[in-house]
Amino acid sequence: MSRNISISDDVYRRLKREKGDRSFSDLIADTLDEGGKLADVTGQQVLDPETDSEVDAEIKRLSDGTLKRLTERADDEEPTDR
Repeated sequence: MSRNISISDDVYRRLKREKGDRSFSDLIADTLDEGGKLADVTGQQVLDPETDSEVDAEIKRLSDGTLKRLTERADDEEPTDR
Protein backbone atom coordinates (compact mmCIF):
# COMPACT_ATOMS: atom_id res chain seq x y z
CA MET A 1 0.00 0.00 0.00
CA SER A 2 1.24 3.50 -0.69
CA ARG A 3 0.32 6.92 0.68
CA ASN A 4 0.63 10.42 -0.72
CA ILE A 5 2.37 13.13 1.27
CA SER A 6 2.87 16.80 0.52
CA ILE A 7 6.22 18.49 0.92
CA SER A 8 7.59 21.86 -0.13
CA ASP A 9 9.41 22.15 -3.46
CA ASP A 10 12.64 22.93 -1.61
CA VAL A 11 12.42 19.77 0.50
CA TYR A 12 11.50 17.72 -2.60
CA ARG A 13 14.65 18.93 -4.37
CA ARG A 14 16.77 18.09 -1.32
CA LEU A 15 15.25 14.61 -1.04
CA LYS A 16 15.69 13.99 -4.75
CA ARG A 17 19.41 14.85 -4.52
CA GLU A 18 19.83 12.53 -1.53
CA LYS A 19 17.95 9.54 -2.85
CA GLY A 20 20.17 8.68 -5.81
CA ASP A 21 18.91 5.39 -7.27
CA ARG A 22 16.75 4.63 -4.22
CA SER A 23 13.04 5.30 -3.95
CA PHE A 24 11.80 8.04 -1.66
CA SER A 25 10.42 5.30 0.62
CA ASP A 26 13.84 3.67 0.81
CA LEU A 27 15.49 7.01 1.58
CA ILE A 28 13.06 7.74 4.40
CA ALA A 29 13.29 4.19 5.78
CA ASP A 30 17.10 4.25 5.67
CA THR A 31 17.19 7.61 7.44
CA LEU A 32 14.87 6.36 10.16
CA ASP A 33 16.79 3.07 10.49
CA GLU A 34 20.02 5.04 10.96
CA GLY A 35 18.52 6.85 13.94
CA GLY A 36 17.43 9.93 12.04
CA LYS A 37 14.19 11.67 12.82
CA LEU A 38 11.25 11.85 10.46
CA ALA A 39 11.62 15.64 10.58
CA ASP A 40 15.04 15.18 8.95
CA VAL A 41 13.41 13.98 5.74
CA THR A 42 9.91 15.47 5.69
CA GLY A 43 10.57 19.17 6.04
CA GLN A 44 8.46 19.32 9.18
CA GLN A 45 7.71 22.85 10.34
CA VAL A 46 8.75 24.33 7.01
CA LEU A 47 5.62 26.50 7.14
CA ASP A 48 4.51 28.57 10.08
CA PRO A 49 1.13 27.53 11.56
CA GLU A 50 -0.79 30.42 9.93
CA THR A 51 0.61 29.67 6.47
CA ASP A 52 -0.04 25.96 7.01
CA SER A 53 -3.72 26.69 7.77
CA GLU A 54 -3.99 28.93 4.71
CA VAL A 55 -2.45 26.24 2.49
CA ASP A 56 -4.82 23.59 3.90
CA ALA A 57 -7.81 25.86 3.19
CA GLU A 58 -6.61 26.55 -0.37
CA ILE A 59 -6.08 22.84 -1.06
CA LYS A 60 -9.60 22.09 0.18
CA ARG A 61 -11.04 24.90 -1.97
CA LEU A 62 -9.23 23.65 -5.07
CA SER A 63 -10.16 20.03 -4.38
CA ASP A 64 -13.83 20.94 -3.98
CA GLY A 65 -13.69 22.84 -7.26
CA THR A 66 -12.08 19.90 -9.04
CA LEU A 67 -14.70 17.49 -7.70
CA LYS A 68 -17.49 19.82 -8.82
CA ARG A 69 -16.02 20.10 -12.34
CA LEU A 70 -15.56 16.33 -12.62
CA THR A 71 -19.13 15.71 -11.47
CA GLU A 72 -20.49 18.25 -13.96
CA ARG A 73 -18.40 16.73 -16.76
CA ALA A 74 -19.61 13.22 -15.91
CA ASP A 75 -23.22 14.45 -15.91
CA ASP A 76 -22.68 16.05 -19.33
CA GLU A 77 -21.19 12.84 -20.73
CA GLU A 78 -23.92 10.44 -19.60
CA PRO A 79 -24.82 8.15 -22.49
CA THR A 80 -28.11 8.84 -24.22
CA ASP A 81 -30.46 6.32 -25.76
CA ARG A 82 -29.80 5.89 -29.44
